[in-house]
Amino acid sequence: MSLLSSYLEHIIKVLPDLVTGSMITIEITSFSLFFGMILGTISGLGKLSRKKMFKYPSIVYIDFIRGTPLLVQILLFYYGIPGLYSNATGNPLQIDPILAGIIVCSINSGAYIAEIVRAGIQSIDRGQMEAARSLGMNERLAMKEIILPQAFKRIIPPLGNEFIALLKDSSLLAVIGVHELLKTGQLYISRTFAAFPVYIAVALMYLILTIVISRIVAYSERRLGVSDRS
Repeated sequence: MSLLSSYLEHIIKVLPDLVTGSMITIEITSFSLFFGMILGTISGLGKLSRKKMFKYPSIVYIDFIRGTPLLVQILLFYYGIPGLYSNATGNPLQIDPILAGIIVCSINSGAYIAEIVRAGIQSIDRGQMEAARSLGMNERLAMKEIILPQAFKRIIPPLGNEFIALLKDSSLLAVIGVHELLKTGQLYISRTFAAFPVYIAVALMYLILTIVISRIVAYSERRLGVSDRS
C-alpha cells in the first residue's frame, strides 16, 4: 500500500469522528459567542458609563481577560476553582468539561466583544445622541432606540472575526478533555500513530468551518446594507 493510500484510508476512517467533534466545537463556540455578546454588551456599556460603580469593574474585567492567555484561564477555572473549593470546604468539586469550556470561552469572548461594542458605540456621531435627547428621550432610551441599533450593524464584521477566532481557540479545550475537533483527532492518533494525515484532516475541517462562517457574516452584511438603502 502506498503512503498516499495509507493516509487516505486514515482520513476516511477518522472523518465521522471529526464531524462529531466539529459539532461539539460549533456548539461550544455558538453558546460562548451568545453569552459573550451579553457579557460584552454589558461590559462595553459599563466602560462607557460615567458611573464609577459600572466603569471600573468593567475595566478590570476587560483588562484582566485580555491580558491573560485563554489557556491559563481554562486551567485556572477547570483545575484551580475546584481545588480552591475543595481546600475551603473539604468537599470535592467536579466541573463538566463542556460546561467549563462554555463558561470560560464566554468570559474570554465577552472581554473582546466589550471592546468591539465600545468602539461601535463611539463610532456613532455624538450629534445623534444630542438630537435624541432634544426630542425628549432620556439617555437610556436614546441608547436603546437610536445608538445601539446603528452600532450593532457596524460591529457585525468584527463579531464575525471574533466568532472565527473563538472557534479556533476552542481547540485549547482539548487540554481539559473536551472531545472537540482537535481532541477527537488526537484520540485517533493515540491509537494509530497516524499524526500527519489526521492533523491535515483536522486543519481542513477548521478551514471549512471558518469559510462557512465568513460567508454567513458577509451575507449578513449585505442584507443589512440592503435594509439601510430601503
